[in-house]
Amino acid sequence: MNTVSSSTTQVSQIHQQFDKQQFDKVVLAYSGGLDTSVILRWLQQTYGCEVVTFTADLGQGEELAFAKAKAEAMGIRQIYVEDLREQFVSEYVFPMFRANAIYEGEYLLGTSIARPLIAKRLVEIAVETGADAIAHGATGKGNDQVRFELGAYALNPGIKVVAPWRIWDLSSREKLMAYAAEHGIPIEAEREGGSPFSMDANLLHISYEGGPLEDPWLAPPDDMWLWSVAPEHAPATPTEVELTFQAGDIVAINGVNLSPATVLSELNRLGGANGVGRLDIVENRYVGMKSRGCYESPGGTIMVKAHRAMESLTLDREVAHLKDELMSRYASLVYNGYWWSPERAMLQAAIDHSQVRVNGNVRLKLYRGSVTVTGRCSDDSLFDKAIATFEEDQGAYRQADAEGFIKLNALRLRTLAQRGVVAQREEGAHRGEGDSS
Repeated sequence: MNTVSSSTTQVSQIHQQFDKQQFDKVVLAYSGGLDTSVILRWLQQTYGCEVVTFTADLGQGEELAFAKAKAEAMGIRQIYVEDLREQFVSEYVFPMFRANAIYEGEYLLGTSIARPLIAKRLVEIAVETGADAIAHGATGKGNDQVRFELGAYALNPGIKVVAPWRIWDLSSREKLMAYAAEHGIPIEAEREGGSPFSMDANLLHISYEGGPLEDPWLAPPDDMWLWSVAPEHAPATPTEVELTFQAGDIVAINGVNLSPATVLSELNRLGGANGVGRLDIVENRYVGMKSRGCYESPGGTIMVKAHRAMESLTLDREVAHLKDELMSRYASLVYNGYWWSPERAMLQAAIDHSQVRVNGNVRLKLYRGSVTVTGRCSDDSLFDKAIATFEEDQGAYRQADAEGFIKLNALRLRTLAQRGVVAQREEGAHRGEGDSS
């Protein structure tokens, strides 16, 4: 048997073996949309199991009552619809922003950071309801399948996971619609001119993928963006905002104490009104392909700018530089689905330790897509005007000491240069001999 045929046979056997599994009860991450509604009925039909639905409110801005009503209409008895906005921001978004985590230099990880919380609640609800499996609607091409399942296995190593997109043959919207019609699944009529994009939203961001964005040369249409005005159409007058930090987290805006979720919501409003936070990137997915996506993260863009400004005043130089070195590794862990890994926990402990003195106020100006720091102050400031001044420092810093500092640091460079000059002369001599022959 050739290798290709053998591989195909093995895959077929694996699917047959999986399909033969029986589940009494499955907890489904349920949005109420076409995909997860089809999955709900498919689970019932394929496994003859009871389905429990779980819908998380992470600030996506949608009315979630319809998800509950739809689940009830499909005969679901155990329905979980939970407001997790405060937990999402305080226990996931804020810790990530203490690390200044940015994936591949640009992406603020809005989708990535929501998955650990959803995975956590899925496995918790499975225990609460006596379910023996969880299910999700992530496709076999994306990162989310990895994030959901790595999180689930880290928290409950014995949990079973059903990923229909990796099993069934419903590979297009047309097939999903036909399945829905055949099995009596209520599907709301799509609005005329509905979005051609695949979108995901929570308090940190909204993402857009698919449709015309699959050509990385095409500019995203102006009417795609939902959270922000175009920078060129933003107000001509800048908006000033003052943020108060405590242990690395924003606790107040313009002197008003706010909860974590309210902080992010307000920064989204202020940033969106000023055209802040739009991003168009081609990113490297963990599963191996490149993907073009557009993101709006108005509040997150403001947060990371302000946090770095606060750290610039309060963090020791070497601590700040070490944090920057760790940031890309931390960001990759979050992006790839390793939030619940021991290495992320280790990095988080170090990062949180560094934030004890990150207290004070940062003033920013929001103007037509830009975020500019205009001031920062802190009782924990390491900035010493007596040392940094260009005026008379009254002996706080002996400028003459710099000569010895420079010479000691230049010693190895001078040694290398001296040896390099000799090597260059020898190389030149040999080259000359070769040319003359």
